[in-house]
Amino acid sequence: MRHLIITLSLLFSLTPVAVAAQTVDPARATVQQLNDNLIKEMKSGAALQARTAALSPVLDRAFDLPLMTRLAVGPTWTKLAPADQDALVRSFRRMTISQYARNFDNWSGESFTMDPQVQQRGGDRLVRTTLNVPKQAAVAISYRLRQSGSDWKIIDVFYRNSISQIATRRSDFAAVLQKGGAASLVSHMDAIAAKGEKF
Repeated sequence: MRHLIITLSLLFSLTPVAVAAQTVDPARATVQQLNDNLIKEMKSGAALQARTAALSPVLDRAFDLPLMTRLAVGPTWTKLAPADQDALVRSFRRMTISQYARNFDNWSGESFTMDPQVQQRGGDRLVRTTLNVPKQAAVAISYRLRQSGSDWKIIDVFYRNSISQIATRRSDFAAVLQKGGAASLVSHMDAIAAKGEKF
């Protein structure tokens, strides 16, 4: 009986630790799924159109594209008509998907590693990853995520852990908006999507 009590005590004392170890941070899970799908598409060797179709739902799940559009446009966003806002979100989405489809185009041994620690940034979370490229320097990529309903979605990407994609976009977009308004910015993003410019 004494041995049974000791055994049960050990089991119950270990259970919380085991459960905690198995719990995956939902923000980290979002990035892991994105990385897994990017590698999968690179390995598929599919043509650009097929990669774009395959990655569209993946990126819709991983990124909060409407919020990213609003953050990239900045304070001008609230002054725009709803129809212009919708058009900007559509073009921002098209541009984002095009860039990922063109950048992650083939596989030659690339892999991702992820920092096991997820950092808090106010109410957001920061997930750090590294893109390992054979015979080239590794590329640090960090993702800032915010809770959206029951999901955690990416709202910004930091290349080499310092260059904010949203800050870069905002600087670029501000000049275009000042010259030609929302219509010019839609055309600007559509042109980037068509050319498949690098990140």
